[in-house]
Amino acid sequence: MKTFIALVLCLLLWSVSAAHAQSPFYQGKTIRVIVGTPPGNLYDLWARLIVAHWGKHIPGNPEFIVQNMPGAGHVVATNHLYSIAKPDGLTLIGSIIPSLYLNQLLGRTEIQFDWAKFGWIGSPATGPSQMYMRADTPYKSIEEVRTAKEPPKCGATGVTGPDSYLPKLLQEVAGAKFTIVTGYPGGTDIDLGVERGEIHCRAFTIEAFFGREPYTTWRKKGFVRNLFQTGNKRDPKLPDTPTVAEIMDQYKTPEAGRRLAKVLLAAGDMGRPVLGPPGLPADRLRLLRESFKKTMSDPQFQAEVKKRDYEFDPVTGEELEATAKEVISQPPEVIERLKKVLGN
Repeated sequence: MKTFIALVLCLLLWSVSAAHAQSPFYQGKTIRVIVGTPPGNLYDLWARLIVAHWGKHIPGNPEFIVQNMPGAGHVVATNHLYSIAKPDGLTLIGSIIPSLYLNQLLGRTEIQFDWAKFGWIGSPATGPSQMYMRADTPYKSIEEVRTAKEPPKCGATGVTGPDSYLPKLLQEVAGAKFTIVTGYPGGTDIDLGVERGEIHCRAFTIEAFFGREPYTTWRKKGFVRNLFQTGNKRDPKLPDTPTVAEIMDQYKTPEAGRRLAKVLLAAGDMGRPVLGPPGLPADRLRLLRESFKKTMSDPQFQAEVKKRDYEFDPVTGEELEATAKEVISQPPEVIERLKKVLGN
């Protein structure tokens, strides 16, 4: 009898253990999604939109919470993910400025991450950029910036975001000088600075410029004009705004300058990437990538993207990983040119 009872207990324990082993990892768990900007920025809005639909495509249907961790142009959040977050798939970054690899190439001391080692999950869109300029300034074109007695002032959150490196790139490839005013906590703070008249311009994504206020009102009132854009061809929404490539052709930029532009503009191919810490188990990273793809194909998610008039051109985690490894592998001469341009 004792032997029979022991056998039954063993079978019960085995059943419970087997059932537990078969339960999805994410069942009953919460995924913390970090955003490196204050609330209301388009990076924040994108992250919240994605997580509102993502959970139903992950086995176990986990909950999500979004934590804003602004500072140093996304560097604080990225360092946290790389150095502090556990590689268990329960802490992710929901949307990040894709040009942070420039900080690593420049060897900046505050950088605690290796761009190529993150667990790249996907991006909802690529991210060509533009520059807006207050319409009441005398800077109506790149040529007028080149010949101005006093350079226009552009706001920036740090030194390696598009709000900083795009004006510097235009100086390098076309001789258009800008004064970069850094230290703004986020894009909305830069916009307020423009409204107050303390600065004149800002460079950031075309998607954000057409995706939310105050830009819709600004365009209706003619408050700003656009000086340039970074895509391979003119965006249909900016048919009269020249591309950086067109500007380089106009001013006969040498090959060295064009190589520099290629490295700097590669960030646009990564868009607004979602990523995890280094060392994520391969099966968990694969699950996150597959569920992200399903989210991008979700009709309800796509309807919401369309309603908000966001750009939508998803990039897979595999594509992000390949780009991340490519941009980090730069020869010394390119890195030295970057240091010169970005003021390292």
